[in-house]
Amino acid sequence: MRQSVSVLLTLRSWILDGTLCAGERLWEASLADRLSVSRTPLREALSRLAHEGLLERADRGGYAVRSFSPEYLKQTIELRGTLEGLAARQAAEARPSATRLEPLRQLVDRIDALVTHPVLDEDALSQYTTLNSAFHQHLIALADNMALAEALARIEHLPFASPSAFVMSYAHSPSAHRSLLIANDQHRCLVDAITHGEGARAEQIAREHARLAQRNLDTVLEHPARLERLRGSALIQAP
Repeated sequence: MRQSVSVLLTLRSWILDGTLCAGERLWEASLADRLSVSRTPLREALSRLAHEGLLERADRGGYAVRSFSPEYLKQTIELRGTLEGLAARQAAEARPSATRLEPLRQLVDRIDALVTHPVLDEDALSQYTTLNSAFHQHLIALADNMALAEALARIEHLPFASPSAFVMSYAHSPSAHRSLLIANDQHRCLVDAITHGEGARAEQIAREHARLAQRNLDTVLEHPARLERLRGSALIQAP
């Protein structure tokens, strides 16, 4: 692994787990010593994190860890929904073969088997996260639109913008089954719309699917204990 990639992954992890706090100024010299690297890979990593939106330019140069308002996070989720809606419409209009659609169908069935289980512990939710992320990746791939895929990848680096951002907040929550069942029913409807070439319907379902994430954000903001379970929660500004 290139050293700059290793530094990038470490810094991103430190930001999201709160090791580097929102608003904290990042000094190249101290970070380079802490990471035992030269400044060249460090600068590459810092530039990449700024491009992703996790850092912002500080006064008099350099970078600081960014914080996010709840309203901004809702906007990023809405933007993701808009882009995924576009991807869903383009996928439906392309009329993909049954072979290309089969991975989506299998993922929906595997998620169904998981979320109907009577107990959704952290292990089950981790499995759901993996399956859900794979579903969304396959959906984007069906659009065959590289620019769209790259735009979505940038958005999903931001806290709470990814399709699985709120899953772990459901640990031991009585509302988990209902919310995840609704989400997977939307997955199934989305596959059906793409199968039948219904572009407008597919786009609307994908956008509504993202609105579910916006409602989940509202829920965790009202319950600090659930918010604290989520990676990156320290970056959210108080409402």
